[in-house]
Amino acid sequence: MASYLETQSPEELLDQVMQETTTLNHVEVIENVINTLAEDQSAMVSHSAEGGYLWKFQYGSVEVFVQLTGTTDEDTITVWSAVLTLPVQDEARLTRYLLELNCVSTFEARFGIIDNQVVVISTRTLAELSPGEVSRIITIVATIADDNDEYLQSEFCAV
Repeated sequence: MASYLETQSPEELLDQVMQETTTLNHVEVIENVINTLAEDQSAMVSHSAEGGYLWKFQYGSVEVFVQLTGTTDEDTITVWSAVLTLPVQDEARLTRYLLELNCVSTFEARFGIIDNQVVVISTRTLAELSPGEVSRIITIVATIADDNDEYLQSEFCAV
């Protein structure tokens, strides 16, 4: 009977090794970044049968979520954190304020609305994603959310 290695071409074997290495690297990089940012051992992870991951950790006054949909170049990393629950007072002023922040201070992240919550969010495909970019995306979302949540909640308190 032929061994496993004998049934694969060198190119197929290299592709498999590269995929496994990439998978481990993205997961390890995300977990290393979260370990440096998370407070009071607050990090939690969930792994789905479809190959996705979801992490949650506390950073300052906000909870930050990191989702990895899979491990191929077409899969994505999404980082988000809720900063305000809707509805709020003076929604028009809030909208203008968030749009102005999106233009001048959110870098690769942005403010948006998900399920009646204002969130800071960033998403990117894994293709050519470096460890430095992973760290930057997670850090930017966590920092912007923590820097803005208390002001937004006090300035635009719920109706």
